[in-house]
Amino acid sequence: METERIVGQGMNRRHWLASLGAVGMLPRFGLAAALADTAAPSVLIGASWRGPNADDAHFAGVLAANWEQKTLQIRHAVPLPTRPHGLLAEADGSLLVTGVRPGTWLLRCDDRGRVTQHTTLANEASSVRLSGHADGLRDGQVIYTTETDYKSGRGRIGVRDRQSLRKLDEWDSHGVEPHQLVLDQDGHLLVANGGVPRTLADQKYDLHRMDASLVRLDGQNGRLLRQWKLDDRRLSLRHLAWSHSFTQDKTYLGVAMQAEHDDPAQRAQAPVLAVLDGNQLQVPTPKGDGYGYAGDIAAAYNGGFFLSSNKAGVAQIWLQDRPTELSPVVKLKEAYALASWNGPNPGGGVLVATAAGLVRWHPTAPPVVLPWPQPMALDNHWVLMGAA
Repeated sequence: METERIVGQGMNRRHWLASLGAVGMLPRFGLAAALADTAAPSVLIGASWRGPNADDAHFAGVLAANWEQKTLQIRHAVPLPTRPHGLLAEADGSLLVTGVRPGTWLLRCDDRGRVTQHTTLANEASSVRLSGHADGLRDGQVIYTTETDYKSGRGRIGVRDRQSLRKLDEWDSHGVEPHQLVLDQDGHLLVANGGVPRTLADQKYDLHRMDASLVRLDGQNGRLLRQWKLDDRRLSLRHLAWSHSFTQDKTYLGVAMQAEHDDPAQRAQAPVLAVLDGNQLQVPTPKGDGYGYAGDIAAAYNGGFFLSSNKAGVAQIWLQDRPTELSPVVKLKEAYALASWNGPNPGGGVLVATAAGLVRWHPTAPPVVLPWPQPMALDNHWVLMGAA
């Protein structure tokens, strides 16, 4: 068995430039502080977790990581109705949490850990359930949620009032099983339709009918503007992240994929990354993780991406100037949730949730492991909330 380890430094680069995912999406109050440890004694991370046992209660809240003191603390936490999935950091320091597929609730807590909104889909009297993620323009008045109509099997996009979370409209996702969505610079939606037919019990079926796609929808009315599909229909498009190349002055969309092939050997050999370059959706490298399962994705420096696989226990980096390669940066059990981290130099680092705790990796800073403050198992995703 290969020794579990953090893969250290050794990728010296000429340019350590802040990526869109690491900087542009931080709450305003935390942006300046997050760029330097001297101004930010603790990095705040929005997260969700449960106790160490599978049937333990679920929580969401904010963790505070202090590099100098080498501590990780729970700043505040709120109990959740069921298992969560997607997390959205909002400009005022609030955290929006979405129930896991098929989700039945949305919950918001403020920067002090007080629940300010809790919406259940049972009050909406429909066959639609949440698919796990939400997003919205930081200064906008609406939140978009990925959803599925379990009567028709079609994907839906919920348009919700940002404050009350009440549904205002519902659009066709132009696909099956929409999972994550992000917004582009024009306010349009990029939606990853996973393409996997599922029952209300979240059981997959008829995988030979998979129909995964990436779509761009008009942010004003949901009109289909563009659709992309890969040749391999058994690659499910799941998670999304933007990354900006400052040397090329160009923004790329990374798509983390999960293979659904019947043959285990084919799944193991499947790629895990697709990249939208302009109007071309490409699979730049045939390399994967040995399981065909990318759990999360985050921006790396200069248009690159980090990808995690809890099954393989690895977080890897993909770089624009090495397009056929995936290089491991962290090898620890349950490497899963990712968040871009600027570190002492802008861009290039990542925070990885693992079984051992929070792992900080940066090509120009020493690696750090902070153990969990109590026995706990982190869920799939986490987000930077700023610093304090």
